[in-house]
Amino acid sequence: MLELFASGVFSLWLEAAGIKSPTLQPSNVSTASALLLGQDPVTATVVKRYLQQLSAQGFSESQQGVWIQSGNQLLATQQGSIPLPAASLTKVATSLVALQTWGPQHQFITQIGTTGAVQKGVLKGDLVVQGVGDPLFIWEEAINLGNTLNRIGIRQVTGDLVIVGGFTMNYESDPMVAGNLLREGLNATTWGEEAQSQYSTMPRGTLRPQVVIQGNVQLQPRPPVQQRLLVRHRSLPLSQLLKQMNIYSNNAMAETLAASLGGAKVVAQRAAIAADVPQSEIQLINGSGLGTANRMSPRAACGMFQSIERQLQPFKLTAADFFPVAGRDRGTLEARQLPPATVVKTGTLADVSTLAGVIPTRKYGPICFSIMNRGDAVDDFRVRQDLLLQNLRTHWGTTALAKEKLQPNLSAVPMGAGDRDEILLPAKPPS
Repeated sequence: MLELFASGVFSLWLEAAGIKSPTLQPSNVSTASALLLGQDPVTATVVKRYLQQLSAQGFSESQQGVWIQSGNQLLATQQGSIPLPAASLTKVATSLVALQTWGPQHQFITQIGTTGAVQKGVLKGDLVVQGVGDPLFIWEEAINLGNTLNRIGIRQVTGDLVIVGGFTMNYESDPMVAGNLLREGLNATTWGEEAQSQYSTMPRGTLRPQVVIQGNVQLQPRPPVQQRLLVRHRSLPLSQLLKQMNIYSNNAMAETLAASLGGAKVVAQRAAIAADVPQSEIQLINGSGLGTANRMSPRAACGMFQSIERQLQPFKLTAADFFPVAGRDRGTLEARQLPPATVVKTGTLADVSTLAGVIPTRKYGPICFSIMNRGDAVDDFRVRQDLLLQNLRTHWGTTALAKEKLQPNLSAVPMGAGDRDEILLPAKPPS
């Protein structure tokens, strides 16, 4: 096969299939040379009919992308290597690089310290909170933290609430806004309607914390020199953070993670390497997908899903542990009619609808697919994407064994769980 690639025969076939021949670089050879010559005629026919229907409605085929691949066999393609607006398929890149960087079990740590001592429930000094990129620190986490502070004897703070580093709360990245939300969450007597509502979803018997902060919220670039650490708060595992982000396509979470990874450019570069495609096929301006300047090729979207699956194998996990599953999860799939057990990521902008993921089949096993549409008919695009996959699944068939290969293996960790707070030592005066 490598000889075919080197001789130019493979490049001629790629061009005939509407795919630009990739630059001959080590990172590209393995992907291109691994694809078997030829397509599945039935799959190609179904995809062609799908594209013709879009064309009949006035949508240019040059703005529609498709890539369908089973292992090392390319089944169908349209604009396969052309970067198109990706919308929230961008979050697949963010998820891939996050998993590659930290691993599925990683937890972000928020440290809570003090500059003073506790006397009869009163902390005479500042309460210092140092964040390091937890993208899902929400009301439940603040309530739990307040109860932890109560357990170590803190019910009142005479000083300020000092925010250090990348602390976010309720998806608010402005540290002053996040700090004021935390101040509210720590003290049940100041809760508004939103905090009360979230508290009602927590396990019965959860206490209502009371940590009254008399001072103001202050921002500092670094923690006080004489700070004494009290609590180490661990986030949910990265696996659950990514699952929540992808089920609801949460833009704020994606932006927080991308910032922690070094920004959109770093995410794009690393995702392209992991997906084994040229850098030009993943072009990102942020980690969420907001904006049509976030582009990727249909081939790159599938390459990223395949890379994620490879990374998860040592942990005995699948993409279903990190992305929504049709028939199981709601969120962005609530109104969709996708084949059951299909693992997907959706993407939507005003004139963009994208869908990529993995579908279990009897004929080929797990099949990776990517569908990218552009035009002013987003709702219609979604219906047609679902119908396309239904028609293809009819041809491919499915079995219980195929579905089992894409079953999630992780159990959800509850929000606001007290066992994620590690009490380091009781509050004492700094030496």
